[in-house]
Amino acid sequence: MLTFGQIIFRLILSAVLSAVIGLEREYRHKPAGLRTNILVAVGSTLVMLTSIYAAGISDGGDITRIASGVLTGIGFLGAGVIMRGRDKNREDEEIVQGITTAATIWIVAAIGLAVGLGFYSAAIFSTIIALVILFVFNSEKIRDKLDSSDNFGQKNNKVNKHE
Repeated sequence: MLTFGQIIFRLILSAVLSAVIGLEREYRHKPAGLRTNILVAVGSTLVMLTSIYAAGISDGGDITRIASGVLTGIGFLGAGVIMRGRDKNREDEEIVQGITTAATIWIVAAIGLAVGLGFYSAAIFSTIIALVILFVFNSEKIRDKLDSSDNFGQKNNKVNKHE
């Protein structure tokens, strides 16, 4: 059985790790920011703690069943932030927005589950990996680089047929 101190530590660690990711989303003005990421992670941690508690007071039980339910439910939450529409700059192109935000919600839930289980090293390292991906692989910078070149670095010399 977990002590009160262990429970509080896990909930606080979950809030801190998810807050770091949530701050990055706030910085980029994304719809699921600081509060959403913290609530998802702390909720996931609480579900895992409850699962551990329930397994401890019963004749055992499979704590992974509740965790799998969390990830399925978070998938629906993530689907709610994905939008499809037209590019404002290119009317003829359709775009899909929110996929990274949905993936961020999903990994924050997984981090919360890991913290709830006491798998701190994986939770902390996953947070670092997520931050590196969100900061280094900024899709707008990559997309601009690809749009300005063709065939991996060769200048684009296409002629505009509409001129």
